[in-house]
Amino acid sequence: MTESNTKQCRNRAVLVGLSAHSLPREENATDSTLEELAALVETAGGECVGQVLQQKDSPDPRTFIGEGKTAEVAELVRVQGADLVIFDNSLSPSQQRVLTEVLGVQVMDRSGLILDIFAQRAQTKEGRLQVELAQYQYLLPRLLGMWTHLERQEGAIGTRGPGETQLETDRRHIRRKISKLEEELKQVRRVRATQRQRRLKNEVPVVAIVGYTNAGKSTLLNALTQAGIPANNRLFDTLDTTTRTLEISDTCTVLISDTVGFIRKLPHHLVDAFKATLEELSYADLLLHVIDVSNEEWREQAEVVDRLIAELGAEQTPCIRVFNKTDLARDEVLPHGEDIVPISARTGRGLDRLLEEIGRRLDKGLCRVTLALPYDQGGLLDMLYREARVESVEYGEQIQVTAVCTPRAAGLVEEYVVDGWRRPREPWEE
Repeated sequence: MTESNTKQCRNRAVLVGLSAHSLPREENATDSTLEELAALVETAGGECVGQVLQQKDSPDPRTFIGEGKTAEVAELVRVQGADLVIFDNSLSPSQQRVLTEVLGVQVMDRSGLILDIFAQRAQTKEGRLQVELAQYQYLLPRLLGMWTHLERQEGAIGTRGPGETQLETDRRHIRRKISKLEEELKQVRRVRATQRQRRLKNEVPVVAIVGYTNAGKSTLLNALTQAGIPANNRLFDTLDTTTRTLEISDTCTVLISDTVGFIRKLPHHLVDAFKATLEELSYADLLLHVIDVSNEEWREQAEVVDRLIAELGAEQTPCIRVFNKTDLARDEVLPHGEDIVPISARTGRGLDRLLEEIGRRLDKGLCRVTLALPYDQGGLLDMLYREARVESVEYGEQIQVTAVCTPRAAGLVEEYVVDGWRRPREPWEE
């Protein structure tokens, strides 16, 4: 396919937003949210050919932006040769249906666009399941709009009954698909719960990387673990969770995972569908909230992430705010304070300090010890398997064990330690 043909295949989209006094602040459209929407269109493979921002006291029940502004959008669509209109706000199914008829081109909202991007990007079976569930939940209330060709023939011979029958058939089919997908995702949750119990048993701390989309989460994971995840400068470049082992020190090893990026007005269908993945946040021992400090709106973006973390029940999880892309920001704008680490994941600046901060939070005074256990003390080996991380066991004249222990576990086997930990002497023992 030639370059010119590729360009011709791209959707040409007009973007529309509404700022209304009656809408919650986070649901209003602004110039910056429209710019973000244009970036989403680019990510989806389209191009923005025009933008319209309407100021109004409250949304119009029928056309959302009012009849006059709808006519203005229709003219812009005609002049620009657009084949798609995307609203920055959420539209009701009836509003979407009316606007499609009036404008004569496909109309979708931000939620529909994000769902389309997720469908393109999901690679793993779990990711595809979650996206498919969200798409069906989004589609179900909008089915009626797909049958307007029958509504126009209402009363015609042979159309009314079959039309209603087909619509109900589609609804039942989608409900069955939703039930099936929900059951499959319950199985995913059961598997995750089993894996989580194994981690808890082995006392392996979990660190979850969270942040606004395109804040640099994948780049950070690559820098810390050489994970080799594709990290491009575009929204939602990575959807599927990647987990790697990260050695902080000789006695502190953690599992570190990136998560799907958050964004303003993230569709609630997606949040619900991705809970099988995102609930890992509430079980993590530490969150790394990655913030793109080079973005002028980093405060608003951080607020969006904080709000979604709270919605997922992880607001009590300890959190380090990692201000990324410091190589692109002026030093005087960098925040300072407790639980703040400025870094550049791309250049490596600040990563040593970040590792120190992770270790300070998660290294629970563990120590590596080598033991020589008599065979009649084999029960202590069982205790170590339960309460420590056993690295090696060799059977000779005695049982040679190397394990990473908590101070309590090390104290129970103190007399058999041949290398490593020794109980601190109390003042009266001096």
